[in-house]
Amino acid sequence: MTDRPKKVTSARVLRTERPSPHLVRVVLGGEELAGLPVGEYTDHYVKLVFPPDGVTYPHPVDLATIKREYPAEQWPRLRAYTVRAWDPLAGELTLDVVHHGDEGLAGPWAARLRPGDEVLFTGPGGGYAPDPTADWHLLVGDESALPAIGAALERLPVGAPAVVFVEVDGPADEQPLPSPGAVELTWLHRGDRPVGTALVEAVRALEFRPGRVHAFVHGEATFVKDLRRLLRVDRAVPRADLSISGYWRRGMDDEGWRSTKPDWNRQVEAEEAAVLP
Repeated sequence: MTDRPKKVTSARVLRTERPSPHLVRVVLGGEELAGLPVGEYTDHYVKLVFPPDGVTYPHPVDLATIKREYPAEQWPRLRAYTVRAWDPLAGELTLDVVHHGDEGLAGPWAARLRPGDEVLFTGPGGGYAPDPTADWHLLVGDESALPAIGAALERLPVGAPAVVFVEVDGPADEQPLPSPGAVELTWLHRGDRPVGTALVEAVRALEFRPGRVHAFVHGEATFVKDLRRLLRVDRAVPRADLSISGYWRRGMDDEGWRSTKPDWNRQVEAEEAAVLP
């Protein structure tokens, strides 16, 4: 995965949409978006910059300067969000933000946005796009992975086979995911079960196709860990053919998850190495 240097880009909200009850689609524009290096990957992401209430930064915003000159309580919080779409001709960048009422930071913020509001972000970063030489594709995720899954499906070669499992709260959270590929899309409704339970069951029961699979599995860290073991150990999918990461972890805010994620990853890799040939 690659990251663009930590330049802070200033954009303006052009409009917001509600493609489903728990999703806010934010469309951004502005002169600073010109030449934004989006397009190589389908999991491009930016990190939204949230100053604390009552704090404003001089423009252009520079994170290194802020951390050097401002007290820690005035440093911004960052939240990573996948780019759902980028239209370089119109200069429009689209982000989808999960919204569950007053829960979290970015969801309530996105629900309050109005045209003309300023949005600050760093990036983009990214590292995955569907491999056109793969025999088939497997894409698995919860709502947090839905923008990347949607972008990946749009990038598939014509007729490319793909099996897709997406877990959402319920039927109202489903949305169209067009693709030129031959896609078998299954929406899984969570109900009152823990996030990812239905995804693990679905992938475990899946009859794998012959040939080389290119897999994308992202979302809540607990189910991602279970699926990583299933794919790497039980299904012997090579690491190079698997894009897999915990975007978030139940019971932790983003800062907490980012601080513990390196240790989490090392533990998962050690457990994996202990059982792989």
